[in-house]
Amino acid sequence: MRIASAILLSTAALLFSSQLQAEPTAGDSQPKHASKLVSLPAADLKWVEIPGTGGIKYANVRGNLTGKGPYEAFVIFPAGKDNPFHTHSQNLPTVVLKGTFYAVIDGKRVEYPAGSFYNLPAKLPHYSGCNKGEDCLLFQYQADHFDLVPLIKNK
Repeated sequence: MRIASAILLSTAALLFSSQLQAEPTAGDSQPKHASKLVSLPAADLKWVEIPGTGGIKYANVRGNLTGKGPYEAFVIFPAGKDNPFHTHSQNLPTVVLKGTFYAVIDGKRVEYPAGSFYNLPAKLPHYSGCNKGEDCLLFQYQADHFDLVPLIKNK
């Protein structure tokens, strides 16, 4: 129930801020909207497991995390799941909705509990993952498809 509430609340806030585009003009009684309402109650999200990731799943809100072009998606990391040393080809803004996600950059570990936001710069080498104890629910968006580029750590 808490996860559904978090998803609905964050989706509602996102939709509210991005959908209302214009004030009413003279003679109009309703505001003009630039696009149609996007409405995805938690029960309607379509979760897809990414093969070979140890259980990481995503549910697209707009676009396609694994396709081309911009996307917005919820992502679930299993509790205790660690990513190898890697980078991304573009910035990766992320909102943590549940659990505690972490990143290790230049040997320094930063934890992001539920309610946190970070914008990981493109091509920044790092480790990341979800702490043990509770799955992590993230909301991520990018101008183009998601990628994870594995790196070899020099010793």
